[in-house]
Amino acid sequence: MADAKLQQIVDELKVSYWMEMETVMNYISNSINLDGVRAEEIKKSLNADIQEELTHAQSLAQRIKTIGGIVPGSMDFKASQKSLQPPSKLTDVVSVIKGVITAEEGAIAQYKKLIELCDGVDYVTQDLCIQALGDEEQHRREFVGYLAEYESA
Repeated sequence: MADAKLQQIVDELKVSYWMEMETVMNYISNSINLDGVRAEEIKKSLNADIQEELTHAQSLAQRIKTIGGIVPGSMDFKASQKSLQPPSKLTDVVSVIKGVITAEEGAIAQYKKLIELCDGVDYVTQDLCIQALGDEEQHRREFVGYLAEYESA
């Protein structure tokens, strides 16, 4: 594998790693902060997704290390998920659902970018990203369903 291409893959893996880590942080805060009867199902779903997102981050970190990169520490983190910040009104379940959909769409786009970048070059990373893409698409589908239900109520 050419060094420049490998570095590009490592750089994009780091982007995905930070997206997963930030999602974990925001899912934790929203799964605890939301209030109200209508929030319970969303809190449970977010709580269940935390471990899966953390597993994605761990797998990405392991792949970064395996292909010669260095897994970044917290000083390299730059937050970007504005849509997933806890709402000021803690019963605003719909804004959290929309934030989750936005975050999942970002992850989907990033994994598709990596899948294309790795095509014909790094099949192991490509496979890892295909698996994660499927998980993210399932999360998005779940929350699109929640949104339809909560907006019609």
